[in-house]
Amino acid sequence: MSDDSFIREVDDELRQDRAKDLWQRYGIWVIAAAIAIVAGTAGIRGYQYWVDTKASASGDAFLQAMTLANDGKADEALAALAELEKSGYGSYPVLARMRAATVQAERGEFATAIEDFDAVAADSSIPVAIRDMARLRAALLLVDHGSREDVSTRVETLTSDTNPLRHSAREALGLAGWKAGNSDDALKLFEQIFADSSAPRNARQRAELMVELIRSTGGGS
Repeated sequence: MSDDSFIREVDDELRQDRAKDLWQRYGIWVIAAAIAIVAGTAGIRGYQYWVDTKASASGDAFLQAMTLANDGKADEALAALAELEKSGYGSYPVLARMRAATVQAERGEFATAIEDFDAVAADSSIPVAIRDMARLRAALLLVDHGSREDVSTRVETLTSDTNPLRHSAREALGLAGWKAGNSDDALKLFEQIFADSSAPRNARQRAELMVELIRSTGGGS
């Protein structure tokens, strides 16, 4: 046997001895780490499955409630939405509250609907975008079932140039002002909407009609 072969064999034996020593000292921790990784992965997948299942069930329940409402079965729809509000997952409880208020409005219970939208708007646990939408929905109902002050209280803050709901908020204020006999303010609001190129096409068309109507009846300065 050459010296090189002998040295290699000794080196291999030393490496094997070191490996055995390391395994005896740390092997249990390697196994524990492997088990932890497997368990963690299984746990994450299990949790994701649970989340997906809950979200899917809530989505199905919401669609069923929507179908009931669209079929004119208001009482059944409200019962389904109330249950979803209590037991739904994710954003579905809030969506159920919003839809329930809409159902109330559709069957003429405007005071209840406005109260429900106001409750959503006042709930600090709900995302701001949904709370703003609730304010707007209440204001649109109040155009016909309240005063301009009632409308302004809900949407005045939504009329800023950076708010994505500004066009609808200005329209609600404009209609409430026109209804209250304040043609000048109403005209300014509708002109703002019409002059804003970023406003939705149908909103600009309605604003143009209102501008023409107000001017034709002698309103505006």
